[in-house]
Amino acid sequence: MSHDHPPHLTYPWQPPPPPPMPPGPPRPQPPREPLGHHSDLRVLRGAYRLQRRTATVTALGYFTLFLVLSAFAPDVMTSTVADGIPAGLLLALLQLPVTWLAIALYEHTARRHVDPLADRIRKEAEVDARRGAGR
Repeated sequence: MSHDHPPHLTYPWQPPPPPPMPPGPPRPQPPREPLGHHSDLRVLRGAYRLQRRTATVTALGYFTLFLVLSAFAPDVMTSTVADGIPAGLLLALLQLPVTWLAIALYEHTARRHVDPLADRIRKEAEVDARRGAGR
């Protein structure tokens, strides 16, 4: 019994696999320069990491403090601060300004540390791209 298709095909109606490409001369690879300096990217990652940690510790740290006080110091949370306002309510209402502070810190560190680094790396990458296109 003769088969028109090789026996390794799953279905008889599958087309045969294409013939292998003949080996040609190796293509010359253009020299690749790394995008920017690795140390610049490391510094940028470190600045961004510090930015995230600062904002996270600010917002979550305050919220964690609020939860710990609620769980382990209920007498502090129920004590009145002024005009019969419980300290727990005052601390809960302060969560919003603390969150705004975290956002402001995030934006401040972005403008002051992260964005200038990113802009410098972006400009260096554009110069590298232009230099590479001119070859």
